[in-house]
Amino acid sequence: MRKSKITLILLFLSIGILFNANAQSLDSYIDKIYPELDSLYKHLHQNPELSLQEKETSARIAEELREIGYEVSEGIGGYGVVGVLKNGPGPVLLIRADMDALPMEEKTGLPYASVKKGVSNDGKETFIAHSCGHDIHMTVFVGTAKLMQQYKDSWRGTLLMVGQPSEENGMGAWNMMNDGLYENFPHPDFAIALHDDPFLPAGTVGYKAGALMAGVDMMNVTVYGEGAHGAAPHTGIDPIVLSAQMIQAYQTIVSRRIAPTDPAVVTVGSIHGGSVHNIIPDEVTMQLTLRSYSPEVREEMISSVKRISENYARAAGLSESKMPTYWIREPHTPALINDEGLTTRMVEVFKTNLGEENVHEVKEQMIGEDFSRFGLQERNIPISMFYLGATDPEFLKKAKAENLEIPGLHSPQFAPLPEPTIKTGIKAMSVFAMDILRNMEIMKR
Repeated sequence: MRKSKITLILLFLSIGILFNANAQSLDSYIDKIYPELDSLYKHLHQNPELSLQEKETSARIAEELREIGYEVSEGIGGYGVVGVLKNGPGPVLLIRADMDALPMEEKTGLPYASVKKGVSNDGKETFIAHSCGHDIHMTVFVGTAKLMQQYKDSWRGTLLMVGQPSEENGMGAWNMMNDGLYENFPHPDFAIALHDDPFLPAGTVGYKAGALMAGVDMMNVTVYGEGAHGAAPHTGIDPIVLSAQMIQAYQTIVSRRIAPTDPAVVTVGSIHGGSVHNIIPDEVTMQLTLRSYSPEVREEMISSVKRISENYARAAGLSESKMPTYWIREPHTPALINDEGLTTRMVEVFKTNLGEENVHEVKEQMIGEDFSRFGLQERNIPISMFYLGATDPEFLKKAKAENLEIPGLHSPQFAPLPEPTIKTGIKAMSVFAMDILRNMEIMKR
């Protein structure tokens, strides 16, 4: 017990000794490089690319890392980018940023708003926008890479900077792992990342030890029936009515099959069937998302969807040959569980360097994030993602006072406040990275 107390004291002392002396220097350096980062941010914002299409974005990130002095590899798992900076013996730390944008129109009215259009992977023309803030993530990523190079005397080990494609469709981390990320590059001892948060003021950060984001499954249910004339429904079996019954019954999965203490969500986001007003079709397809934090709850939801669907089909009089069929997208997105010890350490680093008033505990959410996969390979490693406040603090105060809507992620109105967001992100990520790369051996004792 005495040894662990001494170790804890040494840990917290090391945080203060390392960064208090450098805080002013770090801030000055970030101020110095900010103008070029502001230009990078606006370039990325105006030139978004969809998942699996990040060709120019990845090339720009690779170029930035090379200019800083990293050893860069491209084309990992599609358009993935890996930059390696070796700085003597020590731990290996992975820092990840996602690069893809969304198929939607930006409506912020900003002078640098995206007006770009493209063709989605299903062949449809669409507007494209960084309405999830991955342009913020990449800019902080590049700024962190610069700072870590500039302050190499403050850490030892190997830095693995990973620009990940295709986060929005949940395939990017999976593709990079399948392309040998952990076999062909130094295997990390830790992995960290950030995500911007529109509900936190710019200049602040948020944290949550343990469960942060849910696991997500995309599931299709195809319901069959027997087509008929709309004027003679009794001569067929209507899959539209059958689907409606199933949708209602799905709502009992969470409320009656899952323990109230286990977070879970079942959402039917799309239903397609039929072609004209007066024909009962013979097929309907529903698209669902299932969200959970544990493998057991995940399996219960999937099996419940199947059981409900098949029992309603039988009750409607369909034969076994016309039972519903299912498709579940692989890869699914595993739940993002922040390592308790690593996150506790991170919080102390942030409070010391950003000020305790700028560090906020947040609640877990049911959105998904495939950063989780970086910690779930053959050799599990501690991971931690933190939230980066992104919205004008004065607007947040006004919104709270006047009950105004705050544009969230994936909103066409989402508009981060760039300078304090990016500067805070660089400082937070860099001091945390330096701490890990200086103190891993102490942490392991």
